[in-house]
Amino acid sequence: ARQVARMGLRHAVITSVDRDDLPDKGASAFVGVIRQIRRQAPRCKVEVLTPDFQGLDMPLARVITERPDVFNHNVEVAPRLYPLARRGSTWERSLRVLRNAKEMGEDEVVTKSGLMVGLGETHDELVEAFGVLREHGVQVLTVGQYLRPTRDHLPVVRYWHPDEFAELEREAYALGFES
Repeated sequence: ARQVARMGLRHAVITSVDRDDLPDKGASAFVGVIRQIRRQAPRCKVEVLTPDFQGLDMPLARVITERPDVFNHNVEVAPRLYPLARRGSTWERSLRVLRNAKEMGEDEVVTKSGLMVGLGETHDELVEAFGVLREHGVQVLTVGQYLRPTRDHLPVVRYWHPDEFAELEREAYALGFES
């Protein structure tokens, strides 16, 4: 929060690794940072990029009660790829987190999610996933190319062309995403 104030940021994204080892799944860290940014940089918009809190409502409710400007939870991949790329999580649980965040935050909290491409998903799978995200109240969507960080990670199946990203963008806007 001090750095956000010192740098004069207008928008800060707060994220963390999963803290499933903690009783509140790490929610208190998000709460503390949101509160401090609000005190030290009151003009700064606060976006939180959270884990799924193992699907528990209490940690999610604690974060949403602080009214971040944007609640972001990335679904990461198309549903079919969850067993491969998102072991320990499920598409349905991520959707539930996003829907519940929207319901708890009402019109005060913008909901956001993101997906990676390049792991073998199809265009149709992505557009279908976009529609399901909209049905669950997601307002903002990001789509990015997966890049293999090390040889121990999943290989890139293919690189998507910029024209394909432009088509995905058109389809997302047609579904009602705000940005």
